[in-house]
Amino acid sequence: MKKKQKRQLYYGLALVLLALAGYHGYQKNGFYKSAYNDELPTVQTADAQQDKQEGKEYQSTGDLSLLDVKLPADLENQTIHYKAITVYFNKEYHVPNCVAYELTSTMTAMADSREAENRADYQFERDRNVKGCPDWWDYKDSGYTRGHMAPAMDMRWDKTAMEQCFLMTNICPQLDEMNDGEWRHVEEAVHKWSRTAKRLIVFTGPIFSDDMEYIGKDIDIAVPDSFFKVVYSPEQNRAIAFVMENKGMPNSWTNYATTIDKVEALTGYDFLAKLEDKVENVIESKENIKDWPKYYPRR
Repeated sequence: MKKKQKRQLYYGLALVLLALAGYHGYQKNGFYKSAYNDELPTVQTADAQQDKQEGKEYQSTGDLSLLDVKLPADLENQTIHYKAITVYFNKEYHVPNCVAYELTSTMTAMADSREAENRADYQFERDRNVKGCPDWWDYKDSGYTRGHMAPAMDMRWDKTAMEQCFLMTNICPQLDEMNDGEWRHVEEAVHKWSRTAKRLIVFTGPIFSDDMEYIGKDIDIAVPDSFFKVVYSPEQNRAIAFVMENKGMPNSWTNYATTIDKVEALTGYDFLAKLEDKVENVIESKENIKDWPKYYPRR
């Protein structure tokens, strides 16, 4: 074969390989688009137009008004709609009042896949658009960890969701014994439950008190005495809640299950207010840990 013919052959093979690589990339990226977005209605948030301009699209499997939380009128609050989480931020305490998000079985499958985002690639950042948001170094040498309210394990399905999950508006001071103890087991259980529940609505946040401790380099960041997590499954029409003190908890995570009514009494918040009153009243009064799939965490 002549040199010219060989060069033409190699050139042709190179073009074929480049085309195949491009197709593979399309298929890989297309998985994320089709697995989460195809045939789902677009839900407009308050920042929808800005999000669209920035290339962000938040599409849901259901009614996102379920993420709305009614807070006491005298509680300092700014509501921020990120791509995958809604943060109710308190500029006085420099921590969120509550963080709400939906977790679908598709999201969880993507978060658990090989293609999922790696937590090690992300760092805590201040949201400079939110007044009162602390910086990551305000927690340094405080004795407290930067505890995610919406956990990173639930956000690994999307790069933007992970970036915003690491914003300090989603963070509260938690003792490591709590953050990496029974609290983590609750987070893992919720993550697992979403696989079969198809869609969960999750609320997480601190419980404030009059005698809270404060940390911070230049600002006073409130250290909550306790934390709550509220979980609602629209498909099964059932809910459950958890309350844990900000310390190492001696018993299994299941021992801290309680009712949404109890959390509302402790916080003054109103969850799931969009539901019909007769439905809301029933599910918020039940402590039904046995109705949820069993989860045995690794110790």
